Amino acid sequence: MSMFRIRLPRPAALLAAGGIGAFIATTAVPSAYAATPARAGNCTIRPAGDSSEAPLSCLGVTASLDRLPAVGERTTLTVDVTAQTDVKRAGLSLQLPPALRIVDEGPALAAPTADAFGQRTGRTLALTPGTRTVKLAVKAVAAGPAQIQADISDIDRPDPRRAGHASVELTIGKAKGTTAKGISVTKADATRIDGPTAHDRPARPGAAAPAAPTMPPQAAAPGRRYAPVCVSGTLRNRFQSSEGGSWNRKASRDLPVSNANVTLWGRASAGGGTQKLATGLTGNGDGTFNLCYTPTTSVTSRVWAEFQTQAGTMWSVVDGYNRRYSTTSNALSNVSGNKSLGAVYANSGQSRAWHAFDTLNKLWWDRGSTTNCWTGNQKNGRCTPITIQWYPGSRDGTYWTNRDDKVHLADNDPDSGHTTVHEAGHSLMGKLYNGWWPYVTNCSPHYVNRVSSTTCGWTEGFANAVAFRAFKDTIMTWGNGSSMNLANDRNTRGIDRGDACEARVATALVDLWAQVDGGWTKSNTMMSRERQSTFREYFLTDRPNHGLDSGAKARRILYDHTIQY
Repeated sequence: MSMFRIRLPRPAALLAAGGIGAFIATTAVPSAYAATPARAGNCTIRPAGDSSEAPLSCLGVTASLDRLPAVGERTTLTVDVTAQTDVKRAGLSLQLPPALRIVDEGPALAAPTADAFGQRTGRTLALTPGTRTVKLAVKAVAAGPAQIQADISDIDRPDPRRAGHASVELTIGKAKGTTAKGISVTKADATRIDGPTAHDRPARPGAAAPAAPTMPPQAAAPGRRYAPVCVSGTLRNRFQSSEGGSWNRKASRDLPVSNANVTLWGRASAGGGTQKLATGLTGNGDGTFNLCYTPTTSVTSRVWAEFQTQAGTMWSVVDGYNRRYSTTSNALSNVSGNKSLGAVYANSGQSRAWHAFDTLNKLWWDRGSTTNCWTGNQKNGRCTPITIQWYPGSRDGTYWTNRDDKVHLADNDPDSGHTTVHEAGHSLMGKLYNGWWPYVTNCSPHYVNRVSSTTCGWTEGFANAVAFRAFKDTIMTWGNGSSMNLANDRNTRGIDRGDACEARVATALVDLWAQVDGGWTKSNTMMSRERQSTFREYFLTDRPNHGLDSGAKARRILYDHTIQY
């Protein structure tokens, strides 16, 4: 095949996608990350639902309340930790939302600490096979959605197969008997961080109409025009991140949300109908927005902004019913002239959805495509999006399937940006291959630092490399805050050798892209034109045919990562 040159474009705008490519096979790509398997060999604790591809574990945790408390009422939280193997240092971490407060943790747990995400307690345990129970008294102090979370993990051997996660979702009522199981946060108001006090808070959309303005709205006289009105602000999200965290305390982040669809809604008069005034995207890197409209009256009765977990139509995060999450700002009343909504914070119950959404910006702006789509073999608006499905308490994860080209994330998966991008990396590979997927063997379960098969090493290694490139590291993180550095050379212990080990393939790919190819655009273009089942095929057959170096320097990189052809 003749040589060709690729011109790297400037970052592309987020364009509408049209049409979904046909899929040739149905494949579930399981469990983003796993490390050394447990030596017990017969671990059977299922951390997720029956339909999930998440691996079985040697550690498990469950959480339950003896009653559903209303505001002011107490209840007992029972946490059961089950081990099927010896664990010298198991970390038990419990987190309660701000709506619940620990009133008696007893001698079994550390004194609770508090931050913006609620209260946290835990302890280190030495476990032998069996079940241990911890109980603590909690009190409901505020109404609304609430989620209790419990995690158990092997501190010395971080691995999803030596960890467990559990959660309890409830909606706390104000009166006795009004608290219910489950939470609904798909459509919700913005979380108030700083702003006006309750008595001067602007009315919410759908609330009672405010008092008449000092000057009643005036209908536009024939031929009369009013000056454009612009409403500005910034969308931000507060979330917990495994990147920079640990088993018992994840890093707290407060960051702007980029490229989110935003719609400005309004009512010209107090009794008027709702109208769409303007649409746009939050700013890339700063989350700002400035939406303008031309009013039909001198004063617009109410104006508010709604943000959705969708970027153009290029990627989105949906709930279990395939509905996008939306956060609605407070409403501005009696608007005349330019106004600012200030910092609008994504609803706290949606924070993981927004974290997963914003994380995909890392992949989009360095996706290695020569077109305005995710891959170079899609263009002219015929792009297929990346879709992530997540909801609070989800046990449907962690995997991607080309049946619906959808990433499925479990409850705390979005806390790990590496996990989110890894699974999106499978979707990216599926798009490069135009729906084709290699026949992969010995990949369920698979372990990031152990040999599986050359087909598993290739598909999982590529997804790992996508995450490493996005975060500019070789760190593996999990949703519970644990992490592992997979940097390696020929002398590295604890990582198997060869191209059947996904860690070796991943780091070899990252170094090839950085040190030989000048980025990964040429490699991705080649993958969009050829199909590879193994790293050997990628390196020995397709790279030379497409003008990518497989000579001495490239082979030295592979040799340093224990891959030798």
